[in-house]
Amino acid sequence: MQGGVFHYGLLVLLAIALLYAAATDIRRRQIDNWLTAGIALTAPLFWWASGLSLWPGVAIQLGVATGVFALLAGLFALRMMGGGDVKLLTALALWIVPADFLKLVIVMAIFGGVLTVIVGGWHVIRRERDRIAIPYGVAIAIGGLWVLGTQYLPQAGQQMGMG
Repeated sequence: MQGGVFHYGLLVLLAIALLYAAATDIRRRQIDNWLTAGIALTAPLFWWASGLSLWPGVAIQLGVATGVFALLAGLFALRMMGGGDVKLLTALALWIVPADFLKLVIVMAIFGGVLTVIVGGWHVIRRERDRIAIPYGVAIAIGGLWVLGTQYLPQAGQQMGMG
């Protein structure tokens, strides 16, 4: 029972961190390094609470996160993605299994497109000439929260006898 409470608590903390990332990205167009580092550094606690095996479980999580970082670092180098977004998605890849991470990316892309149209429209209405800064951390957070809410929190609730 205690492992279930700890597991559930970590998921709730991740959800709070995602909400905070979205809020700071809206306000400052920045996702703090301490936040993404905290998400990444607590992933091993989540692996332990989830009963994830070192091989192949943890190895797969590390491999996916490495691949995500390599791909997104390339997009960052091309100025197509912000550094905070790269770090946040990489940190999330440590927590979320590959099949669910793909769901996160799909939901993120849909909401990111909607967000881009809204911010772009607002930019045009205000007749601003500077470069549009999309707070993509919002789309990342929505994707992450969607996966947590549909895939992880129901399972944690069942483990605790809540479902």
